[in-house]
Amino acid sequence: MISKKDGNLYIDGVKVTDITEKYGTPCYIMSEDTIRQNCRKYKAAADKYYDGRALPLYASKAFSCVDVYRTVASEGFGADVVSGGELYTALKAGFDPKKIYFHGNAKTEEEIKFALENGVGRIVADNTEELVTIDRIAKELNVTADISFRIKPGVEAHTHNFVKTGQIDSKFGFALENGEAFAAVKTASEKKNLNIAGFHCHIGSQIFDTEPFIHAAKIMVGFIAKVKKELSVNVGELNLGGGFGIKYVDGDNPKPYDEYMAEISDAVKSECASLGIDVPFILVEPGRSIVAEAGITAYRVMSVKTIENVRTYVAIDGGMTDNPRYALYGSKYAACIANKAELPCDFKATVAGRCCESGDLIGENMMIQAPQAGDVLVVFATGAYNYSMASNYNRVPRPPVIMITDGVPRVAVKRETYEDIIKNDMI
Repeated sequence: MISKKDGNLYIDGVKVTDITEKYGTPCYIMSEDTIRQNCRKYKAAADKYYDGRALPLYASKAFSCVDVYRTVASEGFGADVVSGGELYTALKAGFDPKKIYFHGNAKTEEEIKFALENGVGRIVADNTEELVTIDRIAKELNVTADISFRIKPGVEAHTHNFVKTGQIDSKFGFALENGEAFAAVKTASEKKNLNIAGFHCHIGSQIFDTEPFIHAAKIMVGFIAKVKKELSVNVGELNLGGGFGIKYVDGDNPKPYDEYMAEISDAVKSECASLGIDVPFILVEPGRSIVAEAGITAYRVMSVKTIENVRTYVAIDGGMTDNPRYALYGSKYAACIANKAELPCDFKATVAGRCCESGDLIGENMMIQAPQAGDVLVVFATGAYNYSMASNYNRVPRPPVIMITDGVPRVAVKRETYEDIIKNDMI
């Protein structure tokens, strides 16, 4: 995907500076070929290790637009959505609603109704109040809602506090330790307009070790067995979530997808055998790993400001409006001067954004080639949680998404204009 030649940086054989000259900066640049390759690796591994009884789900929150939904759908993926907006976009892209799973810890009544009216595959229930609401709306629409339960298995992954989601102190889901999850399943089993289809868990994000996944999988299989034994409810699906880590910087060492899948599937099958239950249909959520490394963001260097004996700020024409992850999480990225790509990265810089916030940084102590105003600076692995978290803070228009397909760049999402920014203002 990424290569260097003649002193320049290329993505899928296209020179980055040619893209920026045509489409401007800042801009997100995505490789469709890489997205498809990642989808195929996951799909092949899921089919192999779960004997064809598994479905990978694309994480809409990582990067959502009509174009990417069409791509992942054509590769045999389902999708998880967490809002009416994501669901609407997926449906507009022609996504099969039966392969859509609607997550979220605070779904509105309008969103639940929208999901049921469009026949989504599963609504993933997060709390008892939501169960009551889903049942009531399903009754009003004269339908049966197929639901799954978001379960907290009590497993803490070694990751940032903001992206730990499997422990009891989390806003997501029903806890196992205190009996909350079992009570919720019992309540749902007594509702006439609810069909209990599956259980779901998610223990966090950017995880490199398989042990937390294996531990969570065994706990969830045990819960399926408990529900069958004590409530006579057969749960046919198990969504093991995701959170598989990707490489952002040197030192990140994710396992190949195949290894993740092999180790976790062994645990699921052996636990099912020991408890005397059938292996459920498995769902997995590859999350950011489908799109993160498929994307880069290109900026124009605006200035280089050296404060002697302190640091050097390299200011760019983007920042936290198109990538807020450093400001939010302290997330680390690697960067490069695209038009000096083959020179040594021996210049230490704090890459600063354009917003009127001291915390508007892309990174500190980043090693890049010696920059000057007018250079094109590229930040790697920005395909996930950049466009989807972008904002108009300071009334900055959001950048376009340029998708490269078979070596040809095209606009997947157009650049916003000032008119786009004020279109909802009452003038």
